[in-house]
Amino acid sequence: MSNPSPTERQAHIDKLAELIEDIHICMLTTVDTDGKPWSRPMGVQEVGFGGDLWFFTRDDSEKVEHIERNRKVGVAFAHPGRQDYVTMAGTALIVKDKRKEEELWSKPLEAWFPKGLDDPHLRLIKVEVERAEYWDSPSSPIVYGLGFLKSKITGEPARDVGENEKVDLG
Repeated sequence: MSNPSPTERQAHIDKLAELIEDIHICMLTTVDTDGKPWSRPMGVQEVGFGGDLWFFTRDDSEKVEHIERNRKVGVAFAHPGRQDYVTMAGTALIVKDKRKEEELWSKPLEAWFPKGLDDPHLRLIKVEVERAEYWDSPSSPIVYGLGFLKSKITGEPARDVGENEKVDLG
């Protein structure tokens, strides 16, 4: 992967945005105190993906401790019904920005943050995505059936059953 031109970067962002636009829960992976990856489900804030991902958290959470020690994170999205999968890697920042919190806030967040925007422990995690890989496969059973049949006849693994690409957002 090389440093993309602004046009290529925007095309990559647009494709990733299309793939994750209606996936509301993802897995955020940080590095634990013992140096091992640790993942947990997180709700992605519903703003159009423009190269950054946003999550609400509390400043006293374990994931904040992980990020403060090692800012490199991974984020994984899956929509099995459409056979779409995306993994992203980037740098996380812990952000306290009242204006951004107000912009991203939605009523359902009160289940996790009962004090709402007045919670003094409320923070945002901003993930600046640096690279990603996606698998965008047709979800049609017919396409999969044909791929399976072809692999049985030829003895070769199924190929050309979707799009897979690694992208660098630089």
